[in-house]
Amino acid sequence: MTVPRPPPAHHAATLSSLTSNSAVDPPPPSYSQIPPRKSTSKERRMNRQSALVFADFNNFESPRGSRSQRGRDPNDDNDNDDGQQNFYMTSARSSADASTYTLEKALPEPPYHVFTLAKKKQLVYIVSVAGLFSPLSSNIYFPALGEIAKDLKVSLSLISLTVTVYMIVQGIAPSFWGPMSDTKGRRITFIGTFVVYLIANVGLAFSNNFTALMVFRGIQAAGSAATISVGAGVIGDITTARERGGLIGIFGGIRMLGQSIGPVFGGIISQYLGYHAIFWFLFCLGSLALFLIILLLPETLRSIAGNGTITLTSIHRPLIYKTPPYPPRRDQVCTPHRKITVSSIVAPLKFLFEKDVFITLFFGSIVYTVWSMVTSSTTALFQTRFNLNDLQVGLIFLPNGAGCVAGSYLTGYLMDHDYRTIESRYRTEKGLHEDTKLNKKELLDFPIEESRLRNIWWIILLFIISTALYGFSLNMNIIAVPLVLQFVIAYAATAVFSLNSALVIDLYPGASASATAVNNLMRCSVGAVGVAVVQIVVDGVGEGAAFAILAGVTGVCSPLVGVEWVYGQRWRLERRERLRRKEELKKEMGLEKLVG
Repeated sequence: MTVPRPPPAHHAATLSSLTSNSAVDPPPPSYSQIPPRKSTSKERRMNRQSALVFADFNNFESPRGSRSQRGRDPNDDNDNDDGQQNFYMTSARSSADASTYTLEKALPEPPYHVFTLAKKKQLVYIVSVAGLFSPLSSNIYFPALGEIAKDLKVSLSLISLTVTVYMIVQGIAPSFWGPMSDTKGRRITFIGTFVVYLIANVGLAFSNNFTALMVFRGIQAAGSAATISVGAGVIGDITTARERGGLIGIFGGIRMLGQSIGPVFGGIISQYLGYHAIFWFLFCLGSLALFLIILLLPETLRSIAGNGTITLTSIHRPLIYKTPPYPPRRDQVCTPHRKITVSSIVAPLKFLFEKDVFITLFFGSIVYTVWSMVTSSTTALFQTRFNLNDLQVGLIFLPNGAGCVAGSYLTGYLMDHDYRTIESRYRTEKGLHEDTKLNKKELLDFPIEESRLRNIWWIILLFIISTALYGFSLNMNIIAVPLVLQFVIAYAATAVFSLNSALVIDLYPGASASATAVNNLMRCSVGAVGVAVVQIVVDGVGEGAAFAILAGVTGVCSPLVGVEWVYGQRWRLERRERLRRKEELKKEMGLEKLVG
């Protein structure tokens, strides 16, 4: 007895698209015995491939994990007469390479980082507190220079050499800590730098001669200087270019609090407790910062932590830690495979041979040097002229520090605004909808240089004018006028630093700590020379002429920013193409070795 079978359930259009047959109505059901259907290899291939397409769609993780990109299953048939496999692979490839700017893939990309914006801000606050020790340790020292010179029975100009040594080591040390941070991790590097810093402060607290003071000041700089580059590395790990500007503003603003409050604390402590107590104060603050890092800061280096979905262990895991609720992506690795070698330490110096990077860093170093010369000469220029004690000398550094904080915070908001403006213009030019997300990894023609340098012209002009007037204002013997100009100089200089730092991280997001270390190296190397000669120049030509000359040097170098604006994108694309060819050559050489 035959049992009637129901009509086959299917969608005519879907069946047609999968079998390459025209869409027709299903045949009427037959109530006779239906003989077994003869399968052909061609039909098996077609049905298997159709099932795999839908399986890949429903279980999709990321475009790089799709079946078309992973390649064929070894169990698939080897015949290609129907062309189905090539069709799907070609479709996936063509859709991914549709244009140079590309939209986000039709299927969901994993987030750059799973941390919420609140969590990212929390980490930025922690690394900012760590980063303030570099400017704090440098500036807390200035009001005590006169007392230290008297206590050690040396000249003020000789004591000023300890400032120069501090800046030299401050420039060199991140060249070691930066590569370590980019290979072994941010967290372990922070811990190492603070251990060195704490040891140096104990040595300084017991120093009673000029040689010991000089040596331990260098060690102190080696411990504190890298906190800036490592902190920038953390920000590069967890943020996209769109949100990076504001967070770098927070990072710079909190860090620059050390620039503002350091001399005040130095003046108070030196006035009432002696200059040795300054270093015990720094030891206590450094111990607190190290405790916060051990307690709260997780590892963020992407070769260790990925996008925040990899569970951390051992030294990479903070004492207070919540296991990520998301499963890690398949293509993420759990441990770095690179080691710290001499080549890894020297490698970041290659950044200086890139035209766009060198121009950006060189002009930033000129601005930094002029600002450092204004700051380091403040004690000598104001203390005798206005008859100030150590506490009062500390207080006159407040406008400079306030300008640094304001410049960093406000420039962070300015960068976010400029980025959104340039992004909106880019969407209009490319005909993209406002809600369309852009794949920044493939945005080769996005003008990131313009988004960072859009408003730098008036900031540079403000810096040049205020510096030119500063020296002459001292001869007016009205203390408020040069202090107001110090605020403007510090504001403009810090704004330039923030813009430069963001651009360098954008140019090298995968090695942000090393790139920032090179930035620090160039700024501090040139700045150390300026600090060493500022008093000689002032004594030789007078305050007015000295700072007018410095303003003129800045003006002469300012066209470099225009060169970066015009040619920066082209140089960036040329570098990317050069690196791509180099990578392809490495792969070809590797294949030849395997075949051989």
